[in-house]
Amino acid sequence: MVASPAFNEVNQLAWRGGPPLPSSRAVAGESAIALTYNGSSHAVMMATPADLEDFAVGFSLTEGVIERSTDIGSLELIESELGIEARMWLDESRAARLRWRRRAIAGPVGCGLCGIESLEQACPMPPAVTSQASCDAQDLLNAMAELAPLQRLNRVTHAMHAAAFWHPEHGIRLIREDVGRHNALDKLAGALVRADVPRSEGALLLTSRVSVEMVQKAAMIAVPIIVAISAPTTLAIATAHRAGITLIAVARDDGYEVFTHPERIIFSRSG
Repeated sequence: MVASPAFNEVNQLAWRGGPPLPSSRAVAGESAIALTYNGSSHAVMMATPADLEDFAVGFSLTEGVIERSTDIGSLELIESELGIEARMWLDESRAARLRWRRRAIAGPVGCGLCGIESLEQACPMPPAVTSQASCDAQDLLNAMAELAPLQRLNRVTHAMHAAAFWHPEHGIRLIREDVGRHNALDKLAGALVRADVPRSEGALLLTSRVSVEMVQKAAMIAVPIIVAISAPTTLAIATAHRAGITLIAVARDDGYEVFTHPERIIFSRSG
């Protein structure tokens, strides 16, 4: 059981042009999360201390450490003064493969690739997403509009990213939040695989920009469509094209931009 809160009420002075006044604000929690496998440290990430079981499983999946949630034999969260350890145990064959490709990653909330030793490691070929799913253009826009009210932590702190999974028949199935956009997506990935949610007909909804890592993570969990509030990078676009992912970004109240594989979007029923 993790005692660290997802946010804290912090006292401060608020200045609005007159005398400064005592005030308070809910501030997003951020802790060092060490991910260990079979007793060896693999990564330390700065993340919001919420949904950490999902985070541990999702990170393991999107990093290629595991292929399915059942590859983790046990998972325990250990809290200390320095942070939280997500202690996982793998079977010996998978642990041996991990030792072979082991690398250390220091992961702040930014977008570092510390520990990567080659360009091939930084830009691996993503798995192909072959889903034939299609979605109505207006339905995706409506889904993005429904995202903000579900961001429970961001409503309080105004400092959280969100990643959600939407299905055309069931709406937004799951949502996870974190101060880091990568972490939010990893938490969502873990929640999806732990709940065994089918993903081949749905879409990822993101409150952030789309960098290549976000596309790579989407490919690892085989989601065919990404919809993001902010813009993509050139490498994200190229990676989405190769992976067979429909990349939609710059989603606003009046529409969005489709950068790759528009064949999955049905425009004729919209407008």
